[in-house]
Amino acid sequence: MHRELAAAVAAFADLDGVHDVLDVATGTGLVLRALASRDRALQLTGIDLSGGMLAVARAALPEAELVEADATVLPFGDDAFDLVTCATGVHLFPDADAAIAEWARVLRPGGRVVTATFGEIDPSQHGGRPDGAVAPGAARAAGHGAGHPGAGRHGAGHHGAEPPPYPTHHERFRTPELLAAAVAPAGLHLARHAWWTHGDDRILLADLRLA
Repeated sequence: MHRELAAAVAAFADLDGVHDVLDVATGTGLVLRALASRDRALQLTGIDLSGGMLAVARAALPEAELVEADATVLPFGDDAFDLVTCATGVHLFPDADAAIAEWARVLRPGGRVVTATFGEIDPSQHGGRPDGAVAPGAARAAGHGAGHPGAGRHGAGHHGAEPPPYPTHHERFRTPELLAAAVAPAGLHLARHAWWTHGDDRILLADLRLA
């Protein structure tokens, strides 16, 4: 989507005890950049299928490890990361269950996943600051970008862009309850969630933990 969503995802992430971070479908590295601005000591890794997107990410994050790889077959060992992030990507993966299982596999005990999916919104939540999780300036300060944080993984675009050449799985992840049910088989549970809005976009932010 744009830099504002990347900033919101990074702001929503609980970084307590986090050292090693993996961003899945990193695109140009917007989420990693936002995380780096919060904590320069983080060890940042990102994967994407687009070499062109990764080249942009490398220019912005020379200290990060950026790998051209498939989200459903991560090229990392078990228990490798404290935090996995994935912004607006999981509902576009052809095999979302395999991608979710990979999140859990590479997480260390006590690790967490922060993901964002297009979803419904509680009418009482409004303006991009749900549950006090995303400060009103956190998104605005980052400015506007040209594409989704995870656009490079499968060509995800904003409203009006060309649709992906395969069915999306939006309906599976559009509410907290549906997302919780989808990640449970991988041993993940929904610890907390929030709604974030920008224009017509309605985004579910989720903090998942290993059960």
